[in-house]
Amino acid sequence: QVHLVESGGGLVQAGGSLRLSCVASGLTFTTLSVAWFRQDPGKEREFVAAISWSGRTTDYSDSARGRFTISRDDAKNTVSVQMNDLKPEDTAVYYCAADSSRHFGSRHPSEFDYWGRGTQVTVSY
Repeated sequence: QVHLVESGGGLVQAGGSLRLSCVASGLTFTTLSVAWFRQDPGKEREFVAAISWSGRTTDYSDSARGRFTISRDDAKNTVSVQMNDLKPEDTAVYYCAADSSRHFGSRHPSEFDYWGRGTQVTVSY
C-alpha cells in the first residue's frame, strides 16, 4: 500500500510563493507518476501538475504553467511543486496523487491509484 503525505501548505499573500512536498512510501517510488490536484469546497478536484515516473516529462494546467514547477527527488521519495506568483484563486486544498500504471498524461482524478490527505493553501489579497 502506498502512503502519500503532503506538507508545505499555509497562508501567503498574493504574489508570494509556497513549496509543497509529497513524500511517498510503500512502493518503489521510481515506478510512480505523481500529480498535484486541488479542490475548493463545492468544486470538482482540479488537475494542477504532474511528473512522470522517469522525471523526464511534466504536464501543467493552463493556470499553473509559467508559475508552478514540479520536480522529483527519487533519493528522498519526494515530489515537490514550487508555486510562485500565487493568486487568491489558487486557494484550495492541494492533494498529491500517484499512478503506478506507467501511463502518463491523464489529468483525471480517477486515473490515480493513491492519494494523500491534502494540505491547505490560502492566498490572501
